[in-house]
Amino acid sequence: MNADQILAEIREANLNYLMLAQNLIRADREQALYRLGVSEETATLIATLSPAQVMKIASGNTLLCRFRMDDDLVWGLLTSHGKTAANDQVSRLHASILMAGRHSEAA
Repeated sequence: MNADQILAEIREANLNYLMLAQNLIRADREQALYRLGVSEETATLIATLSPAQVMKIASGNTLLCRFRMDDDLVWGLLTSHGKTAANDQVSRLHASILMAGRHSEAA
């Protein structure tokens, strides 16, 4: 994949992310705040973007979304290599609880 293809993929991901974010915020604001990991102010801003503004923001060369799981514990829980299905569900629940706690700390 060359640089132009990577930039095109970033722009497409940005557009998809912004459209998804707007739909989530408009459908269920509280759930969107948790799932997107954004503040009330950011959610308001995203929800009120016009289509032209969405296109302009999405066309940048920097990825707008980022991984929220930035530590080994959460990644270990999510990947749960070698665990049974029951343990996998418990691990995912534990990871969700950790991420929810971090969202409330950031808010």
